[in-house]
Amino acid sequence: MSQMTKIPQIPDARRIVIKIGSALLIDSQNACIRTSWLQSVIEDIVALRKQQCEIIIVSSGAIALARYTLKLNKRSLRLDEKQAAAAVGQIKLAQAWSEAFSVHNLVAAQILLTLEDTETRLNYLNARAALETLLNLGSIPIINENDTVATTEIRFGDNDRLAARVAEMVKADQLILFSDVDGLYTADPRTHMDAQHIPVVQQMTPEIDAMGGKAPKGYSSGGMITKLAAAHIATQAGCAMVIAQGKVFHPLKSLQDGARCSWFLPSQNPYMARKRWIAGSIATKGAVYIDKGAEQAILDGKSLLPAGIIKVEGQFHRGDLIKIANSEGFIIGNGITAYDSSDVAQIIGAQTQEIETRLGWHGADEVIHRDDLAFSTLSNS
Repeated sequence: MSQMTKIPQIPDARRIVIKIGSALLIDSQNACIRTSWLQSVIEDIVALRKQQCEIIIVSSGAIALARYTLKLNKRSLRLDEKQAAAAVGQIKLAQAWSEAFSVHNLVAAQILLTLEDTETRLNYLNARAALETLLNLGSIPIINENDTVATTEIRFGDNDRLAARVAEMVKADQLILFSDVDGLYTADPRTHMDAQHIPVVQQMTPEIDAMGGKAPKGYSSGGMITKLAAAHIATQAGCAMVIAQGKVFHPLKSLQDGARCSWFLPSQNPYMARKRWIAGSIATKGAVYIDKGAEQAILDGKSLLPAGIIKVEGQFHRGDLIKIANSEGFIIGNGITAYDSSDVAQIIGAQTQEIETRLGWHGADEVIHRDDLAFSTLSNS
């Protein structure tokens, strides 16, 4: 294997983000922490810390821990029930991690993030500063989505994309997604006996995305689909990602010893910080559709002008992140818009000199400036 496609080695990483799902951390039969398993994970982390590796953990489990305490035993919970469960479960989850690390004289720090914290630039910068400070102080951040204040439906037990955004935020070298499967297969191995395991993914493509399949039953509702979404974010930011079996004791050591897994290799030319943030954004506000001429222009490094826009979708405001789709409906990138959606609708197809006439005021020549635009892998809108 060439130097360019060399498989990453965990001990070589300076900074690692580890995502642990509810199905691994929680004993679903007894609604409690798998204490012995957690201790084995901590021991693996302590060993890596001795090799000067910084660790950040993205941990699910709060809602799963509390649902039985609150007698919320039904499979599907309302949003307010999930919020209540998260409020109770976060205390239990944070305590479990804190006590487990304290045995080794390590300090755990709890951080609750919302999607807005990773999508709004100011919140993003503040969260990154807090994480950097905690790492510099020798703490181990334990991150979870702030489900208690969520205003939209919570994807139960899915922290894959959050982990990828955190990895991008702190410029991690590696993102480890521990799962109840040992990696990516060409098809769902539960239903396709001939499915083949893929040990290395050198580049994210539509063909790789198509292997995502459906989410499994149980607490880990994200499934392979959200793991591949995480791979897009992480690898584009220059971070290697691995999907590995996490149910086993000492899963990090097992991974280092050569356990079966799937590595997703990082981009060789990661975007600069602002471009990474734009490209990896999840909560875009709307979209503009552009013609073939405009598509070629922005691929050549030019800004998006109103003349190339053929359709506006959704409601957004100046400064919002929006998707850019081509004439066939495929998303080709994200960008920060210089206009509200209502204004863009008025200047569709306009030449630059016509903008003031149509709007009655002088605005930017570009709807999205090239410095505020970043590309993503093609996907259907």
